[in-house]
Amino acid sequence: MKIAISTESTVDLTKELIEKYSIKVVPFQIYLGDESKLDGEITCDEIIEFVNKTKILPKTGAVNEYQYEEHFNEILKSYDAIVHFSLSSELSSAYSNALKTAKNYKNVYVIDTRTLSTGIALLALYGCDLVSQSLDAKEVYEKCLKRVPYVQASFELNRLDYLYKGGRCSSLTYFGANLLKIRPQIIVKDGKMVSGKKYRGSYEHVVKNYCQDTLTEFHTPDRTRAFVTYTTADQQIVDTAIGFLKNAGFNEIYVTRAGGTITSHCGENCLGILYLNDGE
Repeated sequence: MKIAISTESTVDLTKELIEKYSIKVVPFQIYLGDESKLDGEITCDEIIEFVNKTKILPKTGAVNEYQYEEHFNEILKSYDAIVHFSLSSELSSAYSNALKTAKNYKNVYVIDTRTLSTGIALLALYGCDLVSQSLDAKEVYEKCLKRVPYVQASFELNRLDYLYKGGRCSSLTYFGANLLKIRPQIIVKDGKMVSGKKYRGSYEHVVKNYCQDTLTEFHTPDRTRAFVTYTTADQQIVDTAIGFLKNAGFNEIYVTRAGGTITSHCGENCLGILYLNDGE
């Protein structure tokens, strides 16, 4: 059985990794004022430049049922089955739309990853590992589903205005953070973005504390692979995060830039380390 691993552009994988693992990606829409672009065709730098210039926050559009139907039909021309990994149902209608579409097929399995960005990628790449072991589509689906609760996805934010303008952060939290110059940790928990630890100081100092605290709290990692994913950051700060993951013993460490959808909600100077936390 030839099985395709599929996901949405919110997976935030590099083109090289998408090609290496033959992952099929269907894009979200990004709306910059009256202009619409596909996620993947616009960079996070272009989005940030647009916001800084216009003071208008981008809007994002989930993949609809018609787009999923086109996407699945195209894949099934060359594959026997699909396991599709979708952005958390708590954050988007994408999963619901994918699930409704999949009901029209006997061989399309849809997973609510309950996470975002390269948290999705961790599950999708695990799915690729299973496909290479010649498991059937249902087995791949079931094994990946069991790992959903163990995705450690968190980020350190330098600013909250994107989340606040997008309705994902209360005014009290936003103005309190600004007043006290707090740089919050955002954790994906139960499919939602929630506030974690709160830091103060230079961004480099904050990222060091964030990485250390995250690895201490989520201390049973599967060391197969991990991600450093960011919107914008100085190379020195990215290298700092890489160093923490190397010291933690991860075998593969991938560095990716966030795509248009994640950037539209998190803004600049957002960096996270992500891994599966069910290793030991």
